[in-house]
Amino acid sequence: MDSLLLLLLAIAGTFAQIEVIPYIPRLTDQALEGKITASTFALDPPNCIFDSLVNTTDEIWLVVAFTNATNSFKNPTNPQQIPPYENLYSTYAYMTMKATISQYPCNRDKSGSVLRVGNESSCKNHNSLTPCNGPLPSPGPYRVKFLAMDSTGSKAETRWSGPITLNKAQTWKTVDTWPGRRSGDMIVVTVILSILCGVVTAGFVSTVCYECFKLWQNGPQENVEQQRQDPSQPSRYDTHHIPLAPPGPPPPPMDIPGSQLISASP
Repeated sequence: MDSLLLLLLAIAGTFAQIEVIPYIPRLTDQALEGKITASTFALDPPNCIFDSLVNTTDEIWLVVAFTNATNSFKNPTNPQQIPPYENLYSTYAYMTMKATISQYPCNRDKSGSVLRVGNESSCKNHNSLTPCNGPLPSPGPYRVKFLAMDSTGSKAETRWSGPITLNKAQTWKTVDTWPGRRSGDMIVVTVILSILCGVVTAGFVSTVCYECFKLWQNGPQENVEQQRQDPSQPSRYDTHHIPLAPPGPPPPPMDIPGSQLISASP
């Protein structure tokens, strides 16, 4: 009897209806660059959506699923059933951005506050089955909803969003390179830059040619001067900065015998 009661309670808990909030997640309407990219998209945060339904200890998750897998997605009843980002191609859905009610307050300034889905590239290759907010691997389309959970399982949820399709990168063959489709300003700038490059190149070539001509013109004269010099003669070195020494005094006269006698006679 006890086992039957437990079975009935489990079945009742499985099919128990959780609170559905009439809120539809949507892309932010703020003027942002890259609101939708090839691997991310930006949502408005669910401020004031769960205030009357959850406690401060409850968790609020974002569920991301392929559009054709939303009907088959089952809300987890315990943390072990939360589908991680790494299993996206096997479960076709994952849960990310775990938060609490304190992160979505009613008094938050909405300007500049968005939730960027797929913005965490550092955890995509960890294979640790963590609640990673990794980049979305394909254009989708995707649909999202917010889900509140407590220790016993899912507690409240929003409605699914509309389909969100990411940008698809163009292949190099599809890029139009014909100049006729470019704007007039772009053509003018391109022409001006081309002319400046040509002027700089012409000036460089002229300078090189002039220097080469100078070397060629002065080279033969220097060779002739070198040939005129006799290699057997030493190089002359003039010390212009040293004055010439004055001539020395004449030597004294030599003594002549008998000179004293001549000078002493009257």
